[in-house]
Amino acid sequence: MIRTGLGWDAHRLAYGRPLILGGISIPCSFGLEGHSDADILLHAITDALLGAAALGDIGMHFPDSDPQWKGADSAVFLAHAAKLVRERGDRIVNVDSTVILERPRLKDFRQAIRESIARALSIDLDCVSVKFKTAEGVGPVGKGESAEAQAIVTIERPAAGGQ
Repeated sequence: MIRTGLGWDAHRLAYGRPLILGGISIPCSFGLEGHSDADILLHAITDALLGAAALGDIGMHFPDSDPQWKGADSAVFLAHAAKLVRERGDRIVNVDSTVILERPRLKDFRQAIRESIARALSIDLDCVSVKFKTAEGVGPVGKGESAEAQAIVTIERPAAGGQ
């Protein structure tokens, strides 16, 4: 059985914080505001994984009201979601994601981000796609006030009886 999950996240830009995307620190004068490290890409992928397995969302597992997650590395969230998916007997097949941010340009970080995600999920690099878009000046992202990420994840559950 093939299952698909969709994830989305958005955070305001914040000066004086690091910009972390896909577990990679991006040299920049700003980062993203958030309770954890605010890695919108890993948050979106985590939600997509949890959604594909019908296991809720990131806020259920890691509420921002819990002080233990203050400043947390979002790779912890992703690893937890992957572990839950695998405990159900599912296999992560594919991740397709998009980061929407006006600046900085991210194309030079694509490979490192893909490798980071593949490593965190223990899947082949060719199973991870990361795309970068701008909002062409439209809305809060386009005005340079925020950033967004979207992800879709495919998982596979073996047929009952091993068929």
